[in-house]
Amino acid sequence: MPENRPKRRTFLQWVDAGEKQVAILLTVITAVVIAAAIVQLTVRVALALITTEQDAYWLGDGLIRILGDLLTVLIALEVLQNITSYLRRHVVQIELVLVTALTAVARKVIVLPASSDDKPQLLVGLGLSAIALAGAYWLVKRAMQPEARPNPPSNRERARSFQGRDQSSPRDDDGLMATSPDPRH
Repeated sequence: MPENRPKRRTFLQWVDAGEKQVAILLTVITAVVIAAAIVQLTVRVALALITTEQDAYWLGDGLIRILGDLLTVLIALEVLQNITSYLRRHVVQIELVLVTALTAVARKVIVLPASSDDKPQLLVGLGLSAIALAGAYWLVKRAMQPEARPNPPSNRERARSFQGRDQSSPRDDDGLMATSPDPRH
């Protein structure tokens, strides 16, 4: 007998729906931030081209600020890609997260002021962060490559039949039955 009352949402369905709404909100906010950053970068570059002291701007701190702004936009785009990927597949792509973090560390190194030479802890910390992130990225890429795994299973191979085979017979290194010239073995 079919029931006419509406089905209740389970707790996990509420959590999933809320999670999706938060991800959509984050996507919109990130898109607005990216658009604002692109406008700001465009205005800054346009003003730098119009001003008369172009050489001083493009060779000094101005260039570093522009590179910092450019990398900030790139980081925001990577975050947006990660959010939209999560919305589509419900999977956090660790590879993309590591690349984003590595880009953020690289940006920090690029925009470091000249006065940071007397802060060895900061420089060591950024160096160790870059090495750790690069190592983690390498490990993730290595684990994802099929040839890196020993004897990857193939879905195309047929299952071997073990019926009628004597399981107590000795086997060689490949798991095949060892053959012996003496039929008693």
